Amino acid sequence: MELIRGHYNLRARHRGCAVTIGNFDGVHLGHQAVLGQLSEKAVELGLATAVVTFEPHPQEYFAAEAAPPRLTRLREKVQILRRYAVDRVLVLRFNGELARMSAEAFVHRILIAGLGVRYLVVGDDFRFGHRRRGDITLLRDLGRRHGFQVVNMHTFEIDGARVSSTRIREALQAGALGTAEKLLGRCYRISGRVVQGERRGRALGFPTANIHVHGPLAGPCSTARLPLRGVYAVDVFGLQTEPWRGVANIGFRPTVDGRRCLLEVHLLDFQGDLYGRHLQVEFLKKLRDEHRFDSLAALEKQIARDVAQAREFFAREPRPVDRLPATARVDA
Repeated sequence: MELIRGHYNLRARHRGCAVTIGNFDGVHLGHQAVLGQLSEKAVELGLATAVVTFEPHPQEYFAAEAAPPRLTRLREKVQILRRYAVDRVLVLRFNGELARMSAEAFVHRILIAGLGVRYLVVGDDFRFGHRRRGDITLLRDLGRRHGFQVVNMHTFEIDGARVSSTRIREALQAGALGTAEKLLGRCYRISGRVVQGERRGRALGFPTANIHVHGPLAGPCSTARLPLRGVYAVDVFGLQTEPWRGVANIGFRPTVDGRRCLLEVHLLDFQGDLYGRHLQVEFLKKLRDEHRFDSLAALEKQIARDVAQAREFFAREPRPVDRLPATARVDA
Protein backbone atom coordinates (compact mmCIF):
# COMPACT_ATOMS: atom_id res chain seq x y z
CA MET A 1 0.00 0.00 0.00
CA GLU A 2 1.28 3.46 -0.93
CA LEU A 3 0.92 6.41 1.45
CA ILE A 4 0.69 9.78 -0.33
CA ARG A 5 0.94 12.91 1.81
CA GLY A 6 -0.71 15.88 0.10
CA HIS A 7 -2.37 16.19 -3.30
CA TYR A 8 0.78 17.90 -4.65
CA ASN A 9 2.52 14.50 -4.45
CA LEU A 10 0.03 12.89 -6.83
CA ARG A 11 1.56 11.79 -10.13
CA ALA A 12 0.21 10.63 -13.49
CA ARG A 13 0.52 7.00 -12.39
CA HIS A 14 -2.00 7.66 -9.61
CA ARG A 15 -4.77 8.60 -12.03
CA GLY A 16 -7.60 6.21 -12.84
CA CYS A 17 -8.89 4.61 -9.63
CA ALA A 18 -11.83 3.73 -7.44
CA VAL A 19 -12.01 6.17 -4.52
CA THR A 20 -13.64 6.65 -1.15
CA ILE A 21 -13.36 9.69 1.12
CA GLY A 22 -13.72 10.07 4.87
CA ASN A 23 -12.07 10.36 8.26
CA PHE A 24 -12.23 6.58 8.82
CA ASP A 25 -11.61 7.09 12.53
CA GLY A 26 -11.40 3.61 14.01
CA VAL A 27 -12.02 1.89 10.65
CA HIS A 28 -15.12 0.28 12.17
CA LEU A 29 -17.54 -2.16 10.55
CA GLY A 30 -19.41 0.63 8.76
CA HIS A 31 -16.14 1.80 7.22
CA GLN A 32 -15.24 -1.78 6.38
CA ALA A 33 -18.50 -2.16 4.46
CA VAL A 34 -17.52 0.87 2.35
CA LEU A 35 -14.03 -0.56 1.78
CA GLY A 36 -15.54 -3.89 0.78
CA GLN A 37 -17.77 -2.22 -1.81
CA LEU A 38 -14.80 -0.21 -3.08
CA SER A 39 -12.58 -3.25 -3.45
CA GLU A 40 -15.29 -5.32 -5.17
CA LYS A 41 -15.99 -2.64 -7.76
CA ALA A 42 -12.29 -1.93 -8.31
CA VAL A 43 -11.69 -5.58 -9.19
CA GLU A 44 -14.65 -5.52 -11.58
CA LEU A 45 -13.35 -2.39 -13.32
CA GLY A 46 -9.66 -3.29 -13.17
CA LEU A 47 -8.81 -0.22 -11.07
CA ALA A 48 -6.57 0.55 -8.12
CA THR A 49 -8.30 1.58 -4.87
CA ALA A 50 -7.61 4.86 -3.11
CA VAL A 51 -8.75 6.16 0.28
CA VAL A 52 -8.73 9.94 0.77
CA THR A 53 -8.52 10.98 4.42
CA PHE A 54 -7.57 14.03 6.46
CA GLU A 55 -4.94 14.97 9.03
CA PRO A 56 -5.78 16.43 11.44
CA HIS A 57 -9.42 15.41 11.78
CA PRO A 58 -11.55 18.37 10.57
CA GLN A 59 -13.23 18.64 13.97
CA GLU A 60 -9.79 19.04 15.56
CA TYR A 61 -9.08 21.91 13.20
CA PHE A 62 -12.35 23.71 13.88
CA ALA A 63 -12.93 22.83 17.55
CA ALA A 64 -9.39 22.18 18.92
CA GLU A 65 -9.68 20.86 22.50
CA ALA A 66 -13.47 20.62 22.21
CA ALA A 67 -13.14 18.00 19.47
CA PRO A 68 -14.13 14.45 20.41
CA PRO A 69 -11.30 12.02 21.22
CA ARG A 70 -9.88 10.25 18.21
CA LEU A 71 -10.06 6.45 18.13
CA THR A 72 -6.98 6.00 15.93
CA ARG A 73 -3.97 8.11 15.11
CA LEU A 74 -2.90 8.32 11.48
CA ARG A 75 -0.28 5.58 11.84
CA GLU A 76 -2.82 3.20 13.37
CA LYS A 77 -5.41 4.04 10.75
CA VAL A 78 -2.97 3.30 7.93
CA GLN A 79 -1.98 -0.01 9.55
CA ILE A 80 -5.63 -1.09 9.68
CA LEU A 81 -6.35 0.03 6.10
CA ARG A 82 -3.55 -2.25 4.88
CA ARG A 83 -5.80 -5.21 5.73
CA TYR A 84 -8.58 -4.22 3.36
CA ALA A 85 -6.99 -4.36 -0.10
CA VAL A 86 -6.40 -0.59 -0.20
CA ASP A 87 -3.75 0.30 -2.78
CA ARG A 88 -3.23 3.96 -1.91
CA VAL A 89 -4.02 6.30 0.98
CA LEU A 90 -4.02 10.00 0.14
CA VAL A 91 -3.67 12.09 3.31
CA LEU A 92 -4.77 15.70 2.88
CA ARG A 93 -3.59 18.20 5.46
CA PHE A 94 -6.72 19.83 6.85
CA ASN A 95 -5.79 23.48 7.14
CA GLY A 96 -7.29 26.87 6.31
CA GLU A 97 -6.81 26.38 2.58
CA LEU A 98 -8.66 23.08 2.54
CA ALA A 99 -11.35 24.38 4.90
CA ARG A 100 -12.07 27.27 2.52
CA MET A 101 -12.07 25.11 -0.63
CA SER A 102 -15.50 24.82 -2.22
CA ALA A 103 -17.01 21.40 -2.79
CA GLU A 104 -16.77 21.86 -6.56
CA ALA A 105 -13.11 22.87 -6.36
CA PHE A 106 -12.36 19.84 -4.15
CA VAL A 107 -13.87 17.47 -6.70
CA HIS A 108 -12.05 19.08 -9.65
CA ARG A 109 -8.66 19.45 -7.95
CA ILE A 110 -8.43 16.28 -5.87
CA LEU A 111 -10.71 13.71 -7.45
CA ILE A 112 -10.65 14.58 -11.15
CA ALA A 113 -7.30 16.28 -11.80
CA GLY A 114 -5.40 14.48 -9.05
CA LEU A 115 -6.79 10.95 -8.92
CA GLY A 116 -8.66 10.64 -12.20
CA VAL A 117 -11.58 9.10 -10.31
CA ARG A 118 -13.63 6.52 -12.19
CA TYR A 119 -15.75 5.21 -9.33
CA LEU A 120 -16.55 6.93 -6.02
CA VAL A 121 -18.24 5.41 -2.97
CA VAL A 122 -19.10 7.45 0.12
CA GLY A 123 -21.12 6.99 3.30
CA ASP A 124 -24.76 7.99 3.51
CA ASP A 125 -24.01 11.06 5.65
CA PHE A 126 -21.02 12.32 3.67
CA ARG A 127 -20.70 16.12 3.46
CA PHE A 128 -17.65 18.04 2.26
CA GLY A 129 -16.30 21.35 1.03
CA HIS A 130 -16.56 24.86 2.46
CA ARG A 131 -19.29 24.94 5.11
CA ARG A 132 -20.07 21.30 4.23
CA ARG A 133 -22.11 22.35 1.21
CA GLY A 134 -21.11 19.33 -0.87
CA ASP A 135 -23.31 16.24 -0.72
CA ILE A 136 -24.24 13.12 -2.70
CA THR A 137 -26.49 15.13 -5.06
CA LEU A 138 -23.61 17.40 -6.06
CA LEU A 139 -21.27 14.42 -6.47
CA ARG A 140 -23.69 12.61 -8.76
CA ASP A 141 -24.18 15.73 -10.86
CA LEU A 142 -20.42 16.20 -11.25
CA GLY A 143 -20.01 12.48 -11.89
CA ARG A 144 -22.44 12.60 -14.81
CA ARG A 145 -20.62 15.59 -16.28
CA HIS A 146 -17.09 14.21 -15.83
CA GLY A 147 -17.58 10.50 -16.38
CA PHE A 148 -17.32 8.85 -12.96
CA GLN A 149 -19.88 6.76 -11.12
CA VAL A 150 -21.01 7.74 -7.61
CA VAL A 151 -22.49 5.31 -5.09
CA ASN A 152 -23.52 6.03 -1.50
CA MET A 153 -23.55 3.27 1.09
CA HIS A 154 -26.66 3.03 3.25
CA THR A 155 -26.49 3.12 7.03
CA PHE A 156 -24.73 0.11 8.54
CA GLU A 157 -26.54 -0.95 11.72
CA ILE A 158 -25.85 -3.34 14.58
CA ASP A 159 -28.46 -4.02 17.28
CA GLY A 160 -30.83 -1.56 15.62
CA ALA A 161 -28.50 1.44 15.75
CA ARG A 162 -26.03 3.01 13.33
CA VAL A 163 -22.39 1.99 13.66
CA SER A 164 -20.38 5.18 14.13
CA SER A 165 -17.17 6.45 15.68
CA THR A 166 -19.28 8.39 18.19
CA ARG A 167 -21.06 5.24 19.35
CA ILE A 168 -17.71 3.47 19.78
CA ARG A 169 -16.28 6.37 21.82
CA GLU A 170 -19.30 6.24 24.10
CA ALA A 171 -18.85 2.50 24.59
CA LEU A 172 -15.14 2.90 25.43
CA GLN A 173 -15.79 5.72 27.87
CA ALA A 174 -18.43 3.58 29.58
CA GLY A 175 -16.03 0.63 29.85
CA ALA A 176 -18.21 -1.43 27.49
CA LEU A 177 -15.30 -2.99 25.63
CA GLY A 178 -17.44 -5.84 24.30
CA THR A 179 -19.75 -3.36 22.58
CA ALA A 180 -16.77 -1.48 21.13
CA GLU A 181 -15.34 -4.76 19.84
CA LYS A 182 -18.65 -5.64 18.19
CA LEU A 183 -18.77 -2.29 16.39
CA LEU A 184 -15.09 -2.27 15.41
CA GLY A 185 -14.93 -5.89 14.34
CA ARG A 186 -11.86 -6.26 16.58
CA CYS A 187 -10.70 -5.34 20.06
CA TYR A 188 -9.74 -1.73 20.60
CA ARG A 189 -6.00 -0.97 20.47
CA ILE A 190 -3.59 1.87 21.17
CA SER A 191 -0.01 1.67 19.93
CA GLY A 192 3.19 3.51 20.70
CA ARG A 193 6.90 3.25 21.40
CA VAL A 194 8.27 2.27 24.82
CA VAL A 195 10.20 5.14 26.38
CA GLN A 196 12.28 5.71 29.50
CA GLY A 197 10.05 6.22 32.50
CA GLU A 198 10.51 7.27 36.11
CA ARG A 199 10.83 3.62 37.24
CA ARG A 200 8.15 4.06 39.90
CA GLY A 201 6.47 0.82 38.84
CA ARG A 202 9.72 -1.09 39.27
CA ALA A 203 10.19 0.42 42.73
CA LEU A 204 6.69 -0.78 43.65
CA GLY A 205 7.48 -4.28 42.42
CA PHE A 206 5.50 -3.98 39.17
CA PRO A 207 7.80 -2.82 36.35
CA THR A 208 5.95 -1.22 33.45
CA ALA A 209 6.53 -0.50 29.80
CA ASN A 210 5.82 3.23 29.49
CA ILE A 211 4.18 4.27 26.23
CA HIS A 212 3.69 7.96 25.58
CA VAL A 213 0.41 8.70 23.87
CA HIS A 214 1.53 11.06 21.13
CA GLY A 215 -0.35 13.23 18.69
CA PRO A 216 -4.14 13.70 18.79
CA LEU A 217 -4.58 11.23 21.66
CA ALA A 218 -2.16 13.23 23.80
CA GLY A 219 -2.53 16.58 25.46
CA PRO A 220 -4.30 17.10 28.78
CA CYS A 221 -5.51 13.79 30.18
CA SER A 222 -9.20 14.53 30.27
CA THR A 223 -12.13 12.54 29.00
CA ALA A 224 -12.41 15.18 26.28
CA ARG A 225 -9.16 13.98 24.67
CA LEU A 226 -8.96 10.26 25.44
CA PRO A 227 -11.34 7.55 24.26
CA LEU A 228 -10.74 5.62 27.48
CA ARG A 229 -9.07 5.93 30.88
CA GLY A 230 -8.48 3.62 33.81
CA VAL A 231 -6.98 0.20 34.51
CA TYR A 232 -7.46 -2.70 32.08
CA ALA A 233 -6.58 -6.31 31.41
CA VAL A 234 -4.76 -6.24 28.07
CA ASP A 235 -3.00 -8.25 25.42
CA VAL A 236 0.26 -6.81 24.10
CA PHE A 237 1.57 -7.28 20.55
CA GLY A 238 5.01 -6.47 19.21
CA LEU A 239 7.01 -9.08 21.13
CA GLN A 240 8.50 -12.32 19.87
CA THR A 241 5.81 -14.16 21.82
CA GLU A 242 2.43 -12.57 21.29
CA PRO A 243 -0.02 -11.76 22.49
CA TRP A 244 1.54 -11.25 25.95
CA ARG A 245 -0.90 -10.66 28.75
CA GLY A 246 -0.72 -7.70 31.06
CA VAL A 247 -2.34 -4.94 33.08
CA ALA A 248 -2.45 -1.39 31.71
CA ASN A 249 -3.14 1.97 33.28
CA ILE A 250 -3.96 4.84 30.97
CA GLY A 251 -4.21 8.29 32.49
CA PHE A 252 -2.16 10.86 34.33
CA ARG A 253 -1.26 8.95 37.55
CA PRO A 254 -2.89 11.22 40.16
CA THR A 255 -1.16 9.55 43.13
CA VAL A 256 2.25 10.79 41.92
CA ASP A 257 0.89 14.09 40.54
CA GLY A 258 1.46 13.06 36.96
CA ARG A 259 1.15 15.85 34.41
CA ARG A 260 1.57 13.93 31.18
CA CYS A 261 -0.75 11.32 29.76
CA LEU A 262 0.89 7.92 29.83
CA LEU A 263 -0.04 4.39 28.94
CA GLU A 264 1.74 2.08 31.41
CA VAL A 265 1.68 -1.67 30.86
CA HIS A 266 2.82 -4.31 33.35
CA LEU A 267 3.46 -7.51 31.40
CA LEU A 268 2.67 -10.54 33.53
CA ASP A 269 5.71 -12.75 34.25
CA PHE A 270 7.87 -10.91 31.71
CA GLN A 271 11.58 -10.24 32.00
CA GLY A 272 13.53 -8.30 29.42
CA ASP A 273 14.30 -4.89 27.93
CA LEU A 274 11.47 -3.24 26.01
CA TYR A 275 12.93 0.24 25.44
CA GLY A 276 12.45 1.42 21.86
CA ARG A 277 9.97 -1.30 20.91
CA HIS A 278 6.74 -0.31 19.20
CA LEU A 279 3.93 -2.13 21.00
CA GLN A 280 0.22 -2.51 20.33
CA VAL A 281 -1.94 -2.71 23.45
CA GLU A 282 -5.31 -4.41 23.06
CA PHE A 283 -7.87 -3.60 25.75
CA LEU A 284 -9.90 -6.61 26.87
CA LYS A 285 -11.62 -5.75 30.18
CA LYS A 286 -11.86 -2.66 32.34
CA LEU A 287 -10.83 -3.43 35.92
CA ARG A 288 -11.42 -0.03 37.54
CA ASP A 289 -11.25 3.73 37.13
CA GLU A 290 -8.05 5.61 37.88
CA HIS A 291 -7.93 6.90 41.48
CA ARG A 292 -5.67 8.99 43.68
CA PHE A 293 -4.35 7.02 46.67
CA ASP A 294 -3.17 8.48 49.97
CA SER A 295 0.24 6.81 49.75
CA LEU A 296 2.49 4.78 47.50
CA ALA A 297 1.95 1.83 49.85
CA ALA A 298 -1.80 2.01 49.23
CA LEU A 299 -1.16 2.26 45.49
CA GLU A 300 1.12 -0.80 45.63
CA LYS A 301 -1.59 -2.84 47.35
CA GLN A 302 -4.15 -1.78 44.73
CA ILE A 303 -1.81 -2.70 41.87
CA ALA A 304 -1.38 -6.15 43.42
CA ARG A 305 -5.18 -6.50 43.49
CA ASP A 306 -5.36 -5.32 39.87
CA VAL A 307 -2.83 -7.95 38.81
CA ALA A 308 -4.69 -10.68 40.69
CA GLN A 309 -7.99 -9.61 39.12
CA ALA A 310 -6.39 -9.64 35.66
CA ARG A 311 -5.01 -13.14 36.23
CA GLU A 312 -8.47 -14.31 37.24
CA PHE A 313 -9.91 -12.78 34.08
CA PHE A 314 -7.33 -14.49 31.87
CA ALA A 315 -7.93 -17.81 33.64
CA ARG A 316 -11.62 -17.54 32.73
CA GLU A 317 -10.89 -16.35 29.19
CA PRO A 318 -8.41 -18.76 27.56
CA ARG A 319 -6.34 -17.22 24.79
CA PRO A 320 -7.86 -18.00 21.36
CA VAL A 321 -5.70 -20.24 19.21
CA ASP A 322 -6.35 -18.26 16.02
CA ARG A 323 -5.01 -14.88 17.18
CA LEU A 324 -2.58 -13.31 14.74
CA PRO A 325 -0.05 -10.51 15.26
CA ALA A 326 -1.05 -6.94 14.43
CA THR A 327 0.78 -6.97 11.12
CA ALA A 328 -0.92 -10.11 9.86
CA ARG A 329 -4.34 -10.26 11.48
CA VAL A 330 -7.29 -10.01 9.10
CA ASP A 331 -10.67 -8.98 10.43
CA ALA A 332 -13.84 -10.39 8.96
